[in-house]
Amino acid sequence: MYGFINTCLKSLVIEKYGEETWDLLRIKTGVQDTFMTYEVYKDDITLQLVEKACQILDISPEAVLQQFGEYFFEFCKRSGYDHMLRTLGGNLYEFIANLDALHSYLSLSYQAMNAPSFRVEMNDDGSMHLHYYSDRRGLCHIVPGIMGAVAMDFFKTEISMEIISQSDEEERTGKKEHIVFLVTQRSTVPPKCRQSSQPKKQVNPQNIENAFNKLRDRANQVSVCPVKKKNHWGTIRGIVQFGRGKMLRGFTPVYPKSLWVDIKTFCNVLPFHIVFDEELRVKQAGVSIQRIVPGLQTMDIRVDDYFSTVHPEVTLTIVNVRKFINSQFVLRTKREMMPESWRQRPMLELRGQMIWMESLECMLYLCSPLLRNLHELEERQMHISDIAPHDVTRDLILLNQQRLAEMELSNQLERKKEELRILSKHLEEEKKKTEALLYAMLPKHVANQLKEGKRVEAGEFKDCTILFSDVVTFTNICSQCEPIQIVAMLNSMYLRFDRLTTIHDVYKVETIGDAYMVVGGVPVPVSTHAERVANFALGMILMAREVKNPVTGNPIQIRVGLHTGPVLAGVVGEKMPRYCLFGDTVNTASRMESHGVPNKIHLSPEAYRCLKDKAFEILARGEIEVKGKGKMCTYFLMRNSSAQENEILGRPGKEIDSARESSQVVHDELNKGSLQMACPQVTQDEFTQNSCPAIPMNYDDSPVLSNKEVHKDLTGRVYNERSNGSLCNVHRVEDSQVNKVSREKQESQSDHIRSHFCVIL
Repeated sequence: MYGFINTCLKSLVIEKYGEETWDLLRIKTGVQDTFMTYEVYKDDITLQLVEKACQILDISPEAVLQQFGEYFFEFCKRSGYDHMLRTLGGNLYEFIANLDALHSYLSLSYQAMNAPSFRVEMNDDGSMHLHYYSDRRGLCHIVPGIMGAVAMDFFKTEISMEIISQSDEEERTGKKEHIVFLVTQRSTVPPKCRQSSQPKKQVNPQNIENAFNKLRDRANQVSVCPVKKKNHWGTIRGIVQFGRGKMLRGFTPVYPKSLWVDIKTFCNVLPFHIVFDEELRVKQAGVSIQRIVPGLQTMDIRVDDYFSTVHPEVTLTIVNVRKFINSQFVLRTKREMMPESWRQRPMLELRGQMIWMESLECMLYLCSPLLRNLHELEERQMHISDIAPHDVTRDLILLNQQRLAEMELSNQLERKKEELRILSKHLEEEKKKTEALLYAMLPKHVANQLKEGKRVEAGEFKDCTILFSDVVTFTNICSQCEPIQIVAMLNSMYLRFDRLTTIHDVYKVETIGDAYMVVGGVPVPVSTHAERVANFALGMILMAREVKNPVTGNPIQIRVGLHTGPVLAGVVGEKMPRYCLFGDTVNTASRMESHGVPNKIHLSPEAYRCLKDKAFEILARGEIEVKGKGKMCTYFLMRNSSAQENEILGRPGKEIDSARESSQVVHDELNKGSLQMACPQVTQDEFTQNSCPAIPMNYDDSPVLSNKEVHKDLTGRVYNERSNGSLCNVHRVEDSQVNKVSREKQESQSDHIRSHFCVIL
């Protein structure tokens, strides 16, 4: 079927049931989203769409096909075929009788069209028998939908159609499905309107005949040639006035007593015609058809020896011809009967009307060459002059040549449109990926300003909490493992930490080797920044237990340090811009981490003051010497007594004993047995499959999505933003490397091993 049919089915599903239903139907059948109008698709595609639509919509196939038939008629009208359909006939009988002629005309443009065939018979009671022939089985229920819509729209009548016979047509070649419908009509015009209009419409033909005779008697002469009489137009005018302004079909034509056309002129004027008797023996043929089929110059040869029927697909017998007398007949010349030098040419097809001449008991086939364009005319070595000047086939060939060119341009335009749609879709997908990557590197509002070419000014955040963490004995691990094992370990750890940033809505700043930096209250100021970072730190200690040391096979140990204070934030650089934090708060937080203890969360005095009145258990460490800061009284964060472990980790869980499970003591010793020495192969896909969806933890200042969120940009100005980036890169202060070196001096291995690993990364 042509893509026009599938496009109509798609439009029906979207208009009646929604675009989501079409997407589901398309996915279940595995077909493309768009169909080209003039491209031929397999019938299986349409049949699968109908079958799956019945399953999805829970509707019987008969109802779906009938609904499609009704919609197909409306779709054809909207596609520009309205005027063409209205001119097929003045009533439903004439409309159906001319459907095959319409399909024959459309086949000039849609050359691969395999349309069904229709034949209609009028019964004495006003009902009709509609014969439907088709190669496609199971689609007959489309016909009642189409015919019902046509009768209601064009002729204001309601019809009921009932299948009275269903069989394989034996008279037709190819074993077409033959369905016979009983069509019953009933008018939808109100009874009063019909009664008032009946006397006006019904005119007795006998009265017309009497009036005509009176007018003729007054003229005292009967003339076959009205031009000779002066009162001819008066006579006609009287007849028209008597018929209420309409030339009724009841008039009697006047025929001459003898045919005033000689045989030679007849055969020249009608160059494509054949007269044959009941035994199919040729009695007469036009001059052009004799030249194309030389065998017709021999009289009394059989028509079926030189021609085969293309439409209707029946064997060429006088009985079948008379049965389908109202249909257009397409005959094709037989290749084996042509001269040897002509057999390489495409065979000529003739299309025309069969007329039974009762007095001669012969059939007249009045036809014309079936040619779609000038190329087919040249292939058969014919010329326009071979066709009679009065034959509209000359004009049809030229017009269809232009129409085919326009169709080709339209098809190319449709293909380009589809290519642009696909490219636009892919571009949109790539744009989303690019934006996601950009938002992972910079805050969303900062990234949007950079995309618009605006300058991002630095801003001060008066209160925020910064966290640093690193892996204990990381240098030793690097010296004893392969680089790929280190990468696997860090990737496994950072994936878990990144998930925690979403749960607690804190900002990932950067990762340098094994160091991980997070900030709360930047770039979106929040009052619970210290609580968020503290819970994040507790989650880091818990998550680190799931990551194995590739050397010992035991869980890795990390140090965590927190500090609260003011910072200055801004974007530096144009190539690979980075969102940086500056200030002494960054240095102090780094000192808390470097002077920390394995599996402990080290708090500065400022961080302690922010958390001491909250539901956290904090242990005083005492006064220690901090490089560059002097003596400081620091603390250890032990646990959150008001939150469960699953809540901190963002996992759904059962209600369990809060004394044991929710208040997790982070300094407990790990007493698990030794594991194998090989590095665990934990990939991103494995962690994603085994991890639960991240459930954000509730805080007092958690944003309500239904309300309008008001944020501040880097300069303190208010802006509206529903979400912000969770991943970004921030520049650490210069002496952060000094802290790293001093920490590594406490470990057993030399510094050059770690520097080599950083180069590898």
